[in-house]
Amino acid sequence: MIARVGEIRVDEPRVGTRKLHDRLLKSGLAIGRDTLFTLLRERGLLVKRKKRGTKTTYSRHGYAVAPNLLKEIDVTAPGQVVVSDITYLRVGVKGFAYLFLVTDLWSRKVVGWHLSRDLSHYAALLALDNAVRLMGDVTGVVHHSDRGCQYCCHEYLRYLSRVRMVPSMTDENHCYQNAVAERVNGILKDEFNLDAEFTSFTSAQDAVSKAVNVYNTKRTHWSLDLQTPDAVYNQAA
Repeated sequence: MIARVGEIRVDEPRVGTRKLHDRLLKSGLAIGRDTLFTLLRERGLLVKRKKRGTKTTYSRHGYAVAPNLLKEIDVTAPGQVVVSDITYLRVGVKGFAYLFLVTDLWSRKVVGWHLSRDLSHYAALLALDNAVRLMGDVTGVVHHSDRGCQYCCHEYLRYLSRVRMVPSMTDENHCYQNAVAERVNGILKDEFNLDAEFTSFTSAQDAVSKAVNVYNTKRTHWSLDLQTPDAVYNQAA
């Protein structure tokens, strides 16, 4: 039983007890959830909470902002809305790298990402371009983000217009209106150890690539009835 838990946590080092219980049952290992919790606690294998830090959004700028369209949209399938956000990774003792993510809102699948040495809008564009390449025709897809300067700048909005995506942004000082994007950031850092201090930019990039792949293909969500983002996203294919 504990050996199987170890196998699961090779890829998902911080998967919690309830999801472990579901995985064990699906693999034919019958055990009560309370019993599993006790076994993990006795062996010091319960997942502990981590602390958060550093802000990456700069919204005091003179660029145009878009209205919050998510207030009006009933999202019912993949490919209707993507959400974008930025988080930081530690590189070396005092250095940082910045992870730009684009996530399909319905399926929670990361459809585009780019790791950058700075917070420039070019990095945001690269993440978005990766998403467009994966998704194909994005005509009418709503692109939702906070009011960070990377997403409000002229070049970013021109790209959205060129591929016929529709911009949407949070209301002023309401970061919770981009909660799914924030949540995906937190999952990648908390559950896949992207909050570690990496020795180099390359090692951070490799870790992100692995984390996104495992997150998309193996990490189940309660909001998706314990399916993976890939499985839910591909249901619309």
